Amino acid sequence: MTIKIINASHHPLPAYETKGAAGMDLRAFIAESISLKPMERKLISTGLFIEIPFGYEAQIRPRSGMAIKRGLTLVNSPGTIDSDYRGELCLPIINLSTEIQIINDGDRLAQMVITKHEIVEWRLAETLVDSERGGNGFGSSGIK
Repeated sequence: MTIKIINASHHPLPAYETKGAAGMDLRAFIAESISLKPMERKLISTGLFIEIPFGYEAQIRPRSGMAIKRGLTLVNSPGTIDSDYRGELCLPIINLSTEIQIINDGDRLAQMVITKHEIVEWRLAETLVDSERGGNGFGSSGIK
């Protein structure tokens, strides 16, 4: 699949870092470093604009290394970029650590996964087919 992209940044295009990678890293495109206090969140520019085909989405996910090493993650995870969105990809980053974290231009902050999705139509019903699980929800599988 080919996707049109505008790269207004001076960074390389998102790319798969390994042969088996599902996600491509997204980098900060900022004029100067940003300081994030604990529990502070900011929207970080990437300089990227994409045209996703109908029936696909881009999922924006945290990078595990940034989360575990620096406590930086996404406020909404995964974030969804719909096929009809044409604005800049921006990353809603939050600092969950107990220390101020500095974000620099070019830092790899998140990853993007392109996925196919279905378009559904609802059919109103009076009942649903029962299942073994039924209506049992949170914690019902015995995991504590």
